[in-house]
Amino acid sequence: MPVLKLVTLNILNDLSRWPQRRSILAAQMADLQPDVIALQEVALPENSAQWLADQLGGYCVSFRPRTHHKSREEGIAILSRYPIAREATLDLQTQNRVAQLIEINFKTRSLIVANAHLFWWPGESIERDQQARLILKWLNDVSSEAAIVLCGDFNATPRTNAITIMRQRFASTYATRHGGEPEYTCPTPLAVGTIATPRDGLRAIRRVIVSVAANRTLKPWRGTLDYIFVNQHAQVIDCEVVLKQPSPANPKIYPSDHFGLMATLEIL
Repeated sequence: MPVLKLVTLNILNDLSRWPQRRSILAAQMADLQPDVIALQEVALPENSAQWLADQLGGYCVSFRPRTHHKSREEGIAILSRYPIAREATLDLQTQNRVAQLIEINFKTRSLIVANAHLFWWPGESIERDQQARLILKWLNDVSSEAAIVLCGDFNATPRTNAITIMRQRFASTYATRHGGEPEYTCPTPLAVGTIATPRDGLRAIRRVIVSVAANRTLKPWRGTLDYIFVNQHAQVIDCEVVLKQPSPANPKIYPSDHFGLMATLEIL
């Protein structure tokens, strides 16, 4: 059966360490040789997804910006070594977030790759649950004969409602292979952040306060937020946490503040 290798990564829109981390990101991604790469937090106007595609060579890029004022700052992208037959975007309606899909005419059947970055809030979130249901409804319109891979940063840990909703239709590739999700995919030890404006400082303080309030602990948080889901037309050969090596020159420089996931799949 034809095999597909897919990587998902929140590439991080904070570019304060981008010049240092982009070289190890490109090198580690080149070692993996994925057929498809799904990226979240693609920074604009630099367009870190296009930069990565240019470095790797051989990929076409489907980019979708966030909505309204965020459209000038950030988006999500799918890089594919296969020609893209169709592209579509779903407005997730809150926090200016979107999901995207591409259709590939794969060797045995039509292949849909969907990429999403869901509502950020520690713990449970009604808004995130609504976004998960919107995505499932959207994908219900896809042919039942198509293989579907749904991936991204869901901003939801494994026991939250949003992930339970996803599992109503799809199987997690990592859990299928290992019997459970990774211990954590975020954060890495990457040292990031420059507070260039008072707004940056207020945003950082707000995230700390919200996290402490939701998790009820002062201990640094870490957890699994990143997933690759598949329907019945894709069989899991393997799924591993990837992009997890620091720079040889600096142990605090990692490809991103998230680790990536790579699934190797047979398209049935």
